[in-house]
Formats: sequence, structure tokens, C-alpha cells
Amino acid sequence: MITAVITLSLIGAGSAAILYLIGQRFKVVEDPRIEEIQKALPTANCGGCGFPGCASFASACVKAETLEGLNCPVGGQNTMDIVAEILGQTAPVTVKKIAVIRCNGTCEKRSRINLYDGVSNCTIAAALYGGDTGCSFGCLGLGDCMDSCIFDAIHINPGTLLPEVVEEKCTACGACVKACPKDIIELRKQGPKSRRIYVSCMNEEKGGVVRKSCKVACIGCNKCQQVCEFDAITIENNLAYIIDDKCRLCRQCVPVCPTHSILELNFPPRKDISSREDKVRVNV
Repeated sequence: MITAVITLSLIGAGSAAILYLIGQRFKVVEDPRIEEIQKALPTANCGGCGFPGCASFASACVKAETLEGLNCPVGGQNTMDIVAEILGQTAPVTVKKIAVIRCNGTCEKRSRINLYDGVSNCTIAAALYGGDTGCSFGCLGLGDCMDSCIFDAIHINPGTLLPEVVEEKCTACGACVKACPKDIIELRKQGPKSRRIYVSCMNEEKGGVVRKSCKVACIGCNKCQQVCEFDAITIENNLAYIIDDKCRLCRQCVPVCPTHSILELNFPPRKDISSREDKVRVNV
């Protein structure tokens, strides 16, 4: 009995020694800067950087020769500056973005033609049919985007059945963009004073057909493109699109849109030209 115990003990000790030697031979020494960068990150693990989590992003930053193309949307420029300081590099200047909803078809503007009685999930509903309105390109309103946001930055308005973004909470992580099966959510530049202009429509059908399904849908009439002095608007598949990097927020395109599908956010009210002219006439 004693012999068996001694034999097993020797085998165990020998195995432990062998495992220790193998571990020392093949152990991977982690760069201490990875842990430093992890501590500097917001630890949201949202995937907005394009990596599975903050640890993977920190490792990618250490391995990269430059920080070009690497960005933590949640932490923003301040976080990337800290990361750059740890690595002895310079962080490229990034433009803050925010999610926008490219569908303005509220219940009043996009009437319902049937009733969906199924699982309250946009992905499942999109796989089954085009939607409960005549527009098969618009928002389904079942809240996949809302469920995907860990920052509580997007909600479904019960009155319009459309998502609304809470600008103060949105980090541009892109989770809602990936979650939307209709691809109606886009990350765009937040803009100075949070001012943005974009076409709030994704319908690619021709004008006559699209107007029957939604009163505020883009009809691809080309009027916005004609007035744009910065070549910032394209027309493709009967749908206008404002190029974020070229738009100068001049707002010339907004009033010429016959269907009011171009939205301008957080701008001051436009001056009433007619009232100004009336005042001039009175003064004269």
C-alpha cells in the first residue's frame, strides 16, 4: 500500500515538473502596455471599434505600427490620445459620429395596410414579409435597434412607431446599425452644434409608386442635386443621398424637396423672407 502511494506521488510530482517545464518553454509574455491601454478604455465591450472586446482592441493597438484606422467610438478622441501617449504615438483626429434614422414614415405619412401578428422582432419579421405598410424599405418598428443598444440611446416612439436617437447617449458604436435588417440606420458626422442634413428615406421604387406608399418618401426628382453647389448629392436607384464628407450644411437642398424627405436637425429656424419683405414695404 505504501509502495503504491509513493509510486503515485512520484508520478504526480514528475508530471507536475514536466508540465511546469513545458509551460515555461511555451509561455507567452504579454506586453504590459496592453493592460495599461485596457485600463484607459471605457470597458464597454460594445464592438464599435471593430474588435470583439476592449482587450482585443488594446492588443491590436500595441501590435499596430500606427493608430491610423483604430478608434474607440465610446471613449472618443480623449481616450485615443491617452492610448497614443502610452504607445508613444500620435492619435489621428477622429470626427464624432451619431446614429441617424433614414426613415420618416410615421403612421400618418405611411398608412398601415395589414397587421403583423407574430414575434416582436425586426429580423424575423423582415424574413417573413416586407412590412405592414406599402413601403417594403421602411422601418418595421419592432425594436431590434433598441434591444441592441447597451447605452440606452435609442427608443421606439409609441406614437410614430419609429426609432429616436438620444444624442447625449449615442456613442456611435454601430450596434443598432448591425441590428437593423432594413439598413435604415446610418452613422453620420455629428456636425457642428449637432447639425446634420440627410435624406430620411431608403425607398428605391419609382416616384409614382413610392408616393402611394409614403407621403414623405424620396422620389428621385433630382431637384436637390441641381441646387447643391458642393457636388454632395447623388441620385442612384431613384433615391437621393447626401455625402457626409462633402456636405457643407448650406441647407439649399432642404426647401426644394417636394416631399420633405430631407431632414435638417438642430438648425435655427429659417427666416421668413415674405414677412421681411412686408416689413420693408411698410417702412417704405
